[in-house]
Amino acid sequence: MSADQPLFRVVRGVPTAEELAALVGAIIVRSRPSAAPAPTTTSAWARSGRPAARTTWRTAGLPR
Repeated sequence: MSADQPLFRVVRGVPTAEELAALVGAIIVRSRPSAAPAPTTTSAWARSGRPAARTTWRTAGLPR
């Protein structure tokens, strides 16, 4: 595809400038890669109550 060729064309109908702008906006939004959601961090307090944690409040009183 060369720079002179349009990326898309209207095959039927006569769209208004607003309709073309909405179409271009929708195509641009759909073509962008979606951002991955930011990983949530777990607080130390929440991690301390989980069984997989080695130093939890439950094991703090046990002999070492």
